[in-house]
Amino acid sequence: MYAVLSCLAYEHNLFLVVVAGALCFIANAGTVVFAARARQANDRSRYGWVIVSGGAGGFGIWATHFVAMLAYDPGQLFTFNLSLTLLSLGIAFLATFAAGLLAVLFTGKSGAVAAGLVFGTGVSCMHFTGMAAIEFGGLIVWSQPLVIAAIVTAIVMSTTAFLMILKGGLANNILAAGLLSLGIVFMHFIAMGAATLVPGFGILPEDGMLSKPLMLATIIAVSLSLIGSGLAVATITGRAARSSKASEANFQMLVRGVTDYAIYMLSPEGAVSSWNAGAERAKGYRADEIIGQHFARFYSDEEQARGLPEQALATARTTGLFEAEGRRYRKDGSWFWAHVVIQPVLDDDGVLAGYAKITRDITRQRQDTDRIASVTQNLDLALENMAQGICLFDREQRLVLTNRRYGQIFRFEEGALKPGMTYREIVALGYRTSFADAAEAEARAEQHYQRNIAAINSRQEALLHRLSDDRTIRIDFSYLDQGGWVSTFEDISERIRSEEKIAFMAKHDSLTQLPNRSALMEYLEAEVRNAESEGGHVAVVGIDLNKFKQINDQFGHAAGDAVLKEIAERMNSIVRPHEMFARFGGDEFVAVKRYGDLAEVSEFLDRLSDAFGQPIQIEVHRLSPGASMGVALYPHDGASPDALIANADLAMYRAKGSLSRDICFYDIEMDEAARDRTKMAEDLWTAIEQDQLRLHYQVQKSVATDEITGYEVLLRWSHPERGNVSPADFIGVAEECGAILPIGAWVLREACREAANWPNDYKVAVNLSPVQIAHADMPALVHTVLLETGLKPSRLELEITESSIISDKQRAMNALRSIKALGVSIAIDDFGTGYSSLETLRAFPFDKIKLDRSFLTEVDRSEQATAMVRAILALGQGLQIPVLAEGVETVNQLDILRREGCHEVQGYLLGRPMPMEDQPNPQSGSEMGSANQNAA
Repeated sequence: MYAVLSCLAYEHNLFLVVVAGALCFIANAGTVVFAARARQANDRSRYGWVIVSGGAGGFGIWATHFVAMLAYDPGQLFTFNLSLTLLSLGIAFLATFAAGLLAVLFTGKSGAVAAGLVFGTGVSCMHFTGMAAIEFGGLIVWSQPLVIAAIVTAIVMSTTAFLMILKGGLANNILAAGLLSLGIVFMHFIAMGAATLVPGFGILPEDGMLSKPLMLATIIAVSLSLIGSGLAVATITGRAARSSKASEANFQMLVRGVTDYAIYMLSPEGAVSSWNAGAERAKGYRADEIIGQHFARFYSDEEQARGLPEQALATARTTGLFEAEGRRYRKDGSWFWAHVVIQPVLDDDGVLAGYAKITRDITRQRQDTDRIASVTQNLDLALENMAQGICLFDREQRLVLTNRRYGQIFRFEEGALKPGMTYREIVALGYRTSFADAAEAEARAEQHYQRNIAAINSRQEALLHRLSDDRTIRIDFSYLDQGGWVSTFEDISERIRSEEKIAFMAKHDSLTQLPNRSALMEYLEAEVRNAESEGGHVAVVGIDLNKFKQINDQFGHAAGDAVLKEIAERMNSIVRPHEMFARFGGDEFVAVKRYGDLAEVSEFLDRLSDAFGQPIQIEVHRLSPGASMGVALYPHDGASPDALIANADLAMYRAKGSLSRDICFYDIEMDEAARDRTKMAEDLWTAIEQDQLRLHYQVQKSVATDEITGYEVLLRWSHPERGNVSPADFIGVAEECGAILPIGAWVLREACREAANWPNDYKVAVNLSPVQIAHADMPALVHTVLLETGLKPSRLELEITESSIISDKQRAMNALRSIKALGVSIAIDDFGTGYSSLETLRAFPFDKIKLDRSFLTEVDRSEQATAMVRAILALGQGLQIPVLAEGVETVNQLDILRREGCHEVQGYLLGRPMPMEDQPNPQSGSEMGSANQNAA
């Protein structure tokens, strides 16, 4: 360090040192400015700025070195070798150029570090090459540590300076210029301190030597001129660039603000590189969604396959302009008509830089153009291709123009109608064409003419004309201000027939073509009014087929439809004047008859019974459905159509429930029964809230072990007025009114709650109504109840009847599978009484079969009954499903079941239904054994 300071203080002209430092800062400031301009310039011009940076900056840095060398006075006379001096100048230029190029090409920190390393190393090489150019009569001895320190200082400070340039900004650029200057100055004087000139006996050469005054003046002049020229150029081009950038920004703002035109740039390859508001509005893409995507996506798949987007660019590139109209597609897949202009964009060197594309939505203009063209064409073709005939008459009733359709409608010969003919002549010609009798034709023509002229004179808008061939023509009139009129003629025969058909269908059943409810009600209202005014009588008969549901279930709905059609044909064949037979829906019909004596009603009912009683052949099946009929008579059984139909319906249901009668006449007791059922239904809805329902339990036992296996839950209703109501009386009503759903849920929840508190693990069996299976989410209900009550799923057994499954088999089976998946047992109740028992067993893996009590009634007296029981037990054994026999009331029945291998039994012999707290203690002895002893 002492050598460095000593060299600076005693061996240098301090004035020239200051001049060298100032020149160094100016040169480095120029280098920083030129490098910044290179980073902002385009691909081609940036290399020019790098060359300027290398030339001006490199020469300035070299000049700094040699000005400082001129300030050096070691006490020895020395000069500079011209070749080495020029070589050091080249090294300075190359180092500055290379550093600038690296900073421009690699814009990150790695580029800055590389530039600093090259610059520091190059400046060091320039210095030591310049020192090697010193010639004097002696030798230069170097201190290696100081040489290394000088090089490291130059590299570190240069790298730091280029990192500051990377940050940008005026302050950072000034700081970077200062760091580069300090790095060069420190490197120079540390290196000068490392050099020691040792005198010798050599003689300085005189040729090729440079004098110090000449070098000083030349170096300073050239350096300042180069740096000044470069800075002037940088200033002028900077202003121009800023002005250009401002203009470009204003232009971009203008382009982006345009919303009526889609204006955007394409790369040479066709990728979208800019996007304005008009483009987003027209095509639906945001800029971040479309920039970088190929503009071919605006074409259809077919156009893309044909290469139309590439052809458009090729045309624009070769001819200078592509212009076309066509469909262009939006982001959502919709399309619009577009006018497209594509122009190539060339850079300053004439190289293709991309394409400018302008798209305008001309959908409305195209539609208007097409509409005008279409209107023009249609006006030429309208008269000859209209579906309506048309005639234009002037104020003298003369034909101005007509079309071919008018002649076709009225069957005029070709060319028979000519402009100038009067309306009266045309009418006469038409009737002469249709009627052979000239007098009749003339009379009809006069009548037609007078009627239509009267309509025209009264400014009537339209009228209908029925032709002799049963066609209907609608004539519409439009009147002209200057007199005359335009008539249009339309053949609406099909429409009239359709309207008549619609009117017929509105009053008739689509399947059977019988009158429907609406038609019958109108007819019945008219008959009642007539009977009221004339003192007559009307009979209303409500009819319901007896076995229609079984026909649908067994043979399918097509067979049911065929039955209904056959019945309709029979009814149409027997109905007489003042009688009507109508279909109300499903298998329900209503018949109405006006009568004077009851004998007429009996004869009418006999005709209906005979028609329903005859067998119906449907393919290979011979069906005899039969019917139940209820009769209400006006005025005795009702004074209004609604009352008559309601009372006939009540009588019909009485007949349907009777085993001996197919026809019932209405009586007042039916109303009382209906009102009683309605009142019972109302009471059922409040039975739970008023705590009127109770659960009784009937024991179930194992035949083999005599042990209790579980209890079946039986519902009891204690009504405050009716007393104890039998389930046989109220369950059906609950199912009809829907109260069975909340009642069934209450029974399930209450039974599970009580069973969960039993001191043993007996099963509890709960019956499910078909209505619950069909209308309730039973799996969810069962799951919720089990969670609420804590009852193990294995202790719950749900009993269903076959009718629960038959109505909607798929839904029922899905519900049962879901319940079974919870671990709950499923038993089929009343087994053997339905027609699909075997199919039901095959379709679902039941956990238990409950043999209907009807099989045990005669089991101890009839071999046939015993055989049936044996067969069902064998079926259960074969399917590995345990069988429980219901209704065991005698010891003999129990013995037979034990002998035949029945698994479980239930009945009065074992215990009557009662509340759980009244059940006998299961530990007190064998109930079946006690029953046997008592019976003995």
